[in-house]
Amino acid sequence: MIYTIKSDIFELADIFDCGQCFRWNKEPDGSYTGVFAENVLNVSKEGNTVTFKGICNGNIEEICRNYFDLDRDYNDIRDKLSKIDENLKVSVEYGKGIRILNQDLWETIISFIISANNNIPRIKGIIERLSKEYGKKITYEVKDYYTFPTPESLSKATVQDFRNLGLGFRDIRLYETTNMIINKEVDLEKLKDMNTLEAREELLKLSGVGPKVADCILLFSNLKRFDVFPIDVWVRRVMNELYIKKEDETKVTKKEIQKLADSKFGDMQGLAQQYLFYWKRETA
Repeated sequence: MIYTIKSDIFELADIFDCGQCFRWNKEPDGSYTGVFAENVLNVSKEGNTVTFKGICNGNIEEICRNYFDLDRDYNDIRDKLSKIDENLKVSVEYGKGIRILNQDLWETIISFIISANNNIPRIKGIIERLSKEYGKKITYEVKDYYTFPTPESLSKATVQDFRNLGLGFRDIRLYETTNMIINKEVDLEKLKDMNTLEAREELLKLSGVGPKVADCILLFSNLKRFDVFPIDVWVRRVMNELYIKKEDETKVTKKEIQKLADSKFGDMQGLAQQYLFYWKRETA
């Protein structure tokens, strides 16, 4: 299956290396291959032509338009953010090819629990091992890929099984969260109908989900809430360097940052965060 689009605001590195996803890997030719739902896709770009090819469980155009958020006007988003101040203008221009993916909610929850106090190569390795052990195999161009495991499949794992896959202290978190979702203590379907604050409170009930992880889930999953502002070490550094300007950045509180984000970026703060974070991290 192949699908192509013309776009000057779809950049592979901006999308796949900006910290929002963990199952896309760069190939020697500069393209990226990833697994999501029951799809394995390779994405390449030449000039302004983006080509999606691979194995899809359904119509490749519909799947790509949804997952890559192709029907959203990112030119309009960039234009609005650029008018806020010079910092946003520069960051938006730097990361002009960013699109926020519509990732599966369950996969995003587990992935960002794994991401806590972790680095990206290790996060990717853990998710790959989990998928190989509990997911479904898909063979594409003589290589085997594995779907992300369902809650039902992951519920068969014990805490020790998770530990054996290298999860460390996160083993009990995954075990508890999987069982909470299986038992409908947190109903993922109902989250979609809640406002952002309600959905955030529900996510915070899950084992291993703190405020930053909850905000990442809200922003990067198919819940698609742009009115959250995930705060980590990089974001604190950026916000202090550009706006707060305290001599000791460790003295900057999350409350201060959140208040600033609310007043300055409003309901587009999640997008502002992503452009600022990516710009400053890549140019540090």
